[in-house]
Amino acid sequence: MLTIVNQRAWRLWAKALGEKDGKSDRESDIIAGIRTLILIAYMVTNVAIVANAIRHWNPPPPTINRGT
Repeated sequence: MLTIVNQRAWRLWAKALGEKDGKSDRESDIIAGIRTLILIAYMVTNVAIVANAIRHWNPPPPTINRGT
């Protein structure tokens, strides 16, 4: 039962990534896996960019050094 659900989920995920490419099902699965890795890399990069933007949103005002 679980493998049927996994196969169906993988098939739907692969279709969501785009058109089926490859000469065989195995090759298509490899291509879908590569596309998944690229998507994960995009998501990690976007999270890092947003986190950096939030971190530096309102930096504290600069301190004035009044040489004493």
